[in-house]
Amino acid sequence: MAAKLRQLRRRIRNIHHIRQIAKAMYTIAMSQVILRKRELLGARPFSDEALRILSDLASWAKMNFVTHPLLDGNGKPGVGLLVVNADRGLCGRYVDDVNRAASEFLQQKGEAKLILVGDKAIRYFRRGSWPILRTYRRLERPNLSHARQIAKDILDLYTEVGEIHAVYTEFRGELLQKVRVERLLPIPVVLGTPRETLVEPDIPFLLGELGELWLLGRVYRLLLEAKTSEHAARRQAMKAATDNADELLEKLTIQYNKARQQRITLELMDIMGGAEAIREEL
Repeated sequence: MAAKLRQLRRRIRNIHHIRQIAKAMYTIAMSQVILRKRELLGARPFSDEALRILSDLASWAKMNFVTHPLLDGNGKPGVGLLVVNADRGLCGRYVDDVNRAASEFLQQKGEAKLILVGDKAIRYFRRGSWPILRTYRRLERPNLSHARQIAKDILDLYTEVGEIHAVYTEFRGELLQKVRVERLLPIPVVLGTPRETLVEPDIPFLLGELGELWLLGRVYRLLLEAKTSEHAARRQAMKAATDNADELLEKLTIQYNKARQQRITLELMDIMGGAEAIREEL
């Protein structure tokens, strides 16, 4: 009985310690979601408006038989893939979902050249046979400097391949994140009837400049989407861990109290039995 009580006390102490860690990580993740969400909401309008303007220019260019490789393709074979994942775990299915989506894309496309963001993506794809051109770690707070370097790598890779896609997690809410696979290059413009536009100095120059600017904004946005989603997923995982710890602590505490009551009852019975034996001797 004493050994059982010691074991229960040890389990309760260990689970209480784990609960404290999970609760602290939940609080940190919650604060990070708020910060990254604020940055993300500021980045989304620029990305959307840049694509709208590009679509207008591309429609105008098509009517005037003007092409640009950033929008119309470069005619080269091959595929590039940007994978944005986490550096750390403890975020539920987030890591596995991103790596699985990227693997499925690669199986469909065959040979591809990779740009990897996040230690979990780097470790996973180094076990494979795909060529890795560039890796990035510890982008805890993505900024324009990070996005500019990655966008430059994408443009450099586009001189070797005909398509570049990205796999990342889109933030749709604190309880909903969705892995997305989207094309970055050629830029996915939406062609339509262009508005009356005065274009100066010339359309190819503007398409190139605005195309690179859109790519920078898009990379920055998807980095923020991924990081916000990661913290949201970690918050959910730590909330579940805290709730499970509370439930287990309640069950173990009940078991401990019952075992303690049984021990006290047995000790009282021993005392009463001893007292009865003494009275009989007297």
